[in-house]
Amino acid sequence: MGYSRSLAAGLLACAAVAATAQTPPPAAAPFSAEGVRAHVAFLSDDLLEGRDLGSAGHEIAARYVATRFEAMGLKPAGDNGDWYQRITFQRSVPGATPGTVTITGPAGERQWTHATDVLVSVDVPDPNYAISAPLVFVGYGIEDKVAGIDDYRGLDVKGKIVVTLSGYPKGMPSEIGAHLSASKTEAAARHGAIGWLSIATLQAAKTRPWAQRVRFASNPSVTWVGPDGKPFDSSYGMKGGALLNAPVAEAVFAGAPKSLKAVLAEADKAGGRPKGFALKTSARVTQSATVTRVTSPNVAAVLPGSDPALAGQYVVLSAHLDHIGVSPAKPGDTAETDRINNGALDNAAGIATMLEVARAAAEAQDEPRRSILFLASTGEEKGLLGADYFARHPTVPAASIVGNVDLDMPLLLYPFTDVVAFGADHSTLGPLVAGAVAPMGLALAPDPMPEESIFVRSDHYMFVKQGVPAVFLATGFANGGGEQWRKFLSGNYHNRGDDMQQPIDWEAGARFAEANYRITRAMADADTVPLWYQGDYFGAVFAPGQPKAPPAAK
Repeated sequence: MGYSRSLAAGLLACAAVAATAQTPPPAAAPFSAEGVRAHVAFLSDDLLEGRDLGSAGHEIAARYVATRFEAMGLKPAGDNGDWYQRITFQRSVPGATPGTVTITGPAGERQWTHATDVLVSVDVPDPNYAISAPLVFVGYGIEDKVAGIDDYRGLDVKGKIVVTLSGYPKGMPSEIGAHLSASKTEAAARHGAIGWLSIATLQAAKTRPWAQRVRFASNPSVTWVGPDGKPFDSSYGMKGGALLNAPVAEAVFAGAPKSLKAVLAEADKAGGRPKGFALKTSARVTQSATVTRVTSPNVAAVLPGSDPALAGQYVVLSAHLDHIGVSPAKPGDTAETDRINNGALDNAAGIATMLEVARAAAEAQDEPRRSILFLASTGEEKGLLGADYFARHPTVPAASIVGNVDLDMPLLLYPFTDVVAFGADHSTLGPLVAGAVAPMGLALAPDPMPEESIFVRSDHYMFVKQGVPAVFLATGFANGGGEQWRKFLSGNYHNRGDDMQQPIDWEAGARFAEANYRITRAMADADTVPLWYQGDYFGAVFAPGQPKAPPAAK
């Protein structure tokens, strides 16, 4: 799972949802605790060395999944008639010469180097750059017609470097805010800016202190490379930028018509949206980087639908196959030190669930009406990259994909009695999930931590961005689940402790597989496809021309 450890804090405030009695799985689709365990044991074995993107271990894992698909009698859904959609990735890391940010203005000229009070980005197609331009403060830097926000109104940023506040205004719904926050470079590029500088709000500085950010200063930036050989440009033509700590931010606002202190104070109020203005300063930002390319596959298979009128539509059940690999050696480590991040729950357990659902669907006497596409994606831990690539370059017609459920890090450490479908309130997938799991005595709990914006932070969101209704399904927080999640996220998450030595409840694994089988079949067999609700922000932004369902009753 690619979302951050800050989830642990949100979990402390979560309320559990009461559970009802369990019912046995249906005879037509038995689910095996031993089967789930066998998949997780193989995929999290030391031999695979944490399944990092581009590694031999991930290649072994991909072949394992493909052979399971083949043994089930599924049809290949990769490129060129095989099981794999092979993707090229570009990896950029800061070079030997540190990047710099130089601020020039009424207070003179000062320069900072990367990983001091500035973090210079390598997250651009060409991470070797030098840009110089006047600075313009653009508030939060948000422009969105649906939300009715235009922070660029009256500002000229063409050929300039924009200065933005991090995050989004206080009081904005967190999922919408998180999406808008991630769209800032695109907005700046539309207005002709060539670079960006980002300043933390008071709240952001408390949530993620500068020292914590610096710890990850040398982490690589990874993006996928398109069929045309060009890396995907998440900066939409912007040339570069940097994050700024307080001393640099003060220098940026030297001589400004409004002080940085006043701007931050305004942003710290509910609904506060400081207006932009031209600054009296300019900046020069330089960066050098080492760029390499690797390949890594998505693995995809299809169970064809049986209804001639619906078989051309696809529901997607996805889970990411990659993990974070081997940690760098630390002082005092020996040859015997365990540095492998096995990723048993994150996300061998999700893949195991998907494989069990695929097996049950393939063996069922009643075939699904719609086709079911099973996707084991790569690059989730590097920024949801494999799912993004597939959603933009699907191996079936893009318009034929009608719904997605994503499985990421089901916490199989307790007998869960509810599930959470992050994003359930945006589309008719919510009631579909609730109805599918109800016969098992499982409750569909509301998002227990909306402040964490999980809906926009896992692989399913890449399908959402292509207009497809989608949810991210997780084991719930009832029956002690909240405490188990808190402990895992503050301990074994993204750590070598996420292995087979954990007290994994394999019966819970079989139960989670059954729940997802029921959900997948409900999508595949329903008379109508999943629909966005009328008035939903994400449906309006990403699927403006699609039919909508009446808003759900509150």
